[in-house]
Amino acid sequence: MQNQSSMEEVLRLQREHFLNEGPPSYELRIDRLDRVKDMVIQNKERITEALNADFGARSPNQSLISDVYGVLPAFSHAKKHLKSWMKDEKRKSNFPFGLMGAKSYIHREPLGVVGMISPWNFPMYLSLAPLAGIFSAGNQVMHKPSEFTPITSELLKEICDSAFDEIEFATFLGGPDVGAAFTQLKFDHLLFTGSGNIGKHVMRAASENLVPLTLELGGKSPVIVSDSSNIDITARRVMFNKTLNAGQICLAPDYVYVHETEKDNFVEACKDQVNEFYSDLKYNPDYTSVINQKHYDRLNGLLSDAKDHGAEIVEINPANEDFSQQESHKIPPTLVLNPTDEMQIMKEEIFGPLLPIKTYKDINEPINYINKNDKPLGLYYFGNNKNEEAKVVNSTTSGGVTVNDIMGHIQQNELGFGGVGPSGMGKYDGFDGFMNFSNNKPIYKQIGFGLDKLLDAIRPPYKGSIEDVLKKLLK
Repeated sequence: MQNQSSMEEVLRLQREHFLNEGPPSYELRIDRLDRVKDMVIQNKERITEALNADFGARSPNQSLISDVYGVLPAFSHAKKHLKSWMKDEKRKSNFPFGLMGAKSYIHREPLGVVGMISPWNFPMYLSLAPLAGIFSAGNQVMHKPSEFTPITSELLKEICDSAFDEIEFATFLGGPDVGAAFTQLKFDHLLFTGSGNIGKHVMRAASENLVPLTLELGGKSPVIVSDSSNIDITARRVMFNKTLNAGQICLAPDYVYVHETEKDNFVEACKDQVNEFYSDLKYNPDYTSVINQKHYDRLNGLLSDAKDHGAEIVEINPANEDFSQQESHKIPPTLVLNPTDEMQIMKEEIFGPLLPIKTYKDINEPINYINKNDKPLGLYYFGNNKNEEAKVVNSTTSGGVTVNDIMGHIQQNELGFGGVGPSGMGKYDGFDGFMNFSNNKPIYKQIGFGLDKLLDAIRPPYKGSIEDVLKKLLK
């Protein structure tokens, strides 16, 4: 565990190195990107084993998808485009100075030292994927991983310490006290991924030093299922993403609005798809556990509260297994039918394999419901009605939208990922990530000394009508 003085010393060393050496070259940035890719591939078995140990049961195949191979595309994309990203961007200079040789351009420079606090649900992906933008932009990093996945965090520190010098990338382990001290450091930028409640504390602490923030916070991401949708394929795509990592994903579908004529078909299709994915759950290595007892109890509390308030609970348990006694914290995929707003499950982000299902008659109903609540991180529309699709997209606000799938927008290298309002601020994927972690410095080069007399018209002593001169400049 690190104390604040040791973290402040590393911050001092990183900033001193940056000031002495200047922005890293294109070659060094590429080298840093390569080192991240190499260390992930070289340690893929250790990564999946550590994740399984931390969760109690975590699908090794899904870990390979998300926390190993899922990390790599962002780095390949950054390498391919970095040279063009780093180029100065020419801009037009005001009339008439542009005609006389004045130059305007945007120079993208590193911010300096970026602090990063990552969560437990995808501890490798959410610790490493943002580095594609951070390193591409030429920054150094100080990182605080989650204490909820201690084995993975220890491994992360070990492999990063082997691949990077402390002045490039330093990792600090510890609990909430270390996290609180970390947020008080005078970074040049701070990236936090986690819950909105903790995000408020992070933002408050960062404000004391006016540290700019990128926040990825999650929220209740809705799914709208139109009567024009293919119900079987929709259910397959929804339930795959709801059962991935046992629903412990910031972008997981948090509730479904299905057209009332398709409710029964959708519920049955969800059951069928889970049965197709998993013949059993309790000891199935491909079905992941809830991270710990606290979250297990919280999720079961949401189900109890929903049942007490009149919801119909549909547990999808293909082998009819008894989950009252188990070595890990597994919860079967569970549908919550007829949820109401007084239920706690509709008030907070679920972050587990529970899925409330509501119905609607008119597309304005889910749109109005979404708009009266916090802006979500993701929004999903399933259907083949182009007018309805456009209305959903244009009449709601969210961090991102995927049509006819779940979470597809985060997988696109050319689309920046982030939230809006309560679901976050800033983006860190692709070119948007490079820009987010850069200072886009405007530079203007005035007309040459030989033309200096032309500027006398706006200098004292003023002769004639200065207003006439100003009007001409504004043309």
